[in-house]
Amino acid sequence: MPKVFLGIGSNIQRHRHICAALEMLTDLLGELSISSVYESAAVGFKGAPFYNLVVGVDTEIPLANLIQLIKQVEDQNGRDRNSPKFSARTLDVDVLTYGDCVGVYEGILLPRTEIVEQAHVLLPLSEIAAKELLPGSGKCCFDLWREYDKSRQALWKVDFTWRGKVISETS
Repeated sequence: MPKVFLGIGSNIQRHRHICAALEMLTDLLGELSISSVYESAAVGFKGAPFYNLVVGVDTEIPLANLIQLIKQVEDQNGRDRNSPKFSARTLDVDVLTYGDCVGVYEGILLPRTEIVEQAHVLLPLSEIAAKELLPGSGKCCFDLWREYDKSRQALWKVDFTWRGKVISETS
């Protein structure tokens, strides 16, 4: 059963949409490993700051079906598919890795290049998958984060509660 990591982000009604995504993904996929939630400036455009996190799950759902499910989750949370690539988002859910896949599958490059390029993806991934090897890299996520140039993107952990449970806290 492939281990899948998903990146989740929102900069419109952030808490509401992140909670909704966690609810829906749990209902669809089962128990999730959930990273802390981080806030960072929008990347690629001027806009409100984003909340970002990463979740992991073991699933037998084929990648094509998983992508369709994710699109439904985004759409049910008001995702505007006609907006520019770099723009505000109610909800953005990306498949970061799908098992050991390396290459283009179902129209997406796996693992996603944002993993090693964006702190808001790599740091939360390294929290829940520290010892996991990033497919094709030969390096574990902890080492990738340790080697990452932290001056490239500022981000900070935020207090976040879901289902009455603290997901992340600043103290």
